[in-house]
Amino acid sequence: MQEFYRRNLPHIQPSTSQAVFITTCTADRWVLPESARDLVVKHVLHDHGRRLWMHGFVVMPDHLHLIFTPLPDQDNQPFPLSVLLGSMKGASAHSINRLLRRRGPVWQDESFDHIIRREESLHEKVDYICQNPIRKGLASNEDEYRWLWREWVNGV
Repeated sequence: MQEFYRRNLPHIQPSTSQAVFITTCTADRWVLPESARDLVVKHVLHDHGRRLWMHGFVVMPDHLHLIFTPLPDQDNQPFPLSVLLGSMKGASAHSINRLLRRRGPVWQDESFDHIIRREESLHEKVDYICQNPIRKGLASNEDEYRWLWREWVNGV
């Protein structure tokens, strides 16, 4: 029963363009090689300014944190999160598998998602995810971790 709920949880969909905080993990918490993390960065930024506005992200060895706002589609509705995440995860998985000459899933099917409701909270969440590599001992500061990107620098 628990597996049913894990696979069938409802996901949020902002009715207006609101920022969302997403966490997705690799399948079986597989550790992405550095070259694979480079590809994830490329795919995460692919639709920035077209279908979404990326506020910040960090590619960790076995998971990904994203904070973005879906932009309006041709019907003036925010692009669905399922489409945006499906594009990122699908394209990055294909590229990673091709690069590493492997098959199989790269990402877990499910992701954690949360609407960010206040502007101050948006900055706090981006700062929080950007500190993740430092908290995990992977870098001593944000500039040292190459799989981190944010829209602004030093909270500006």
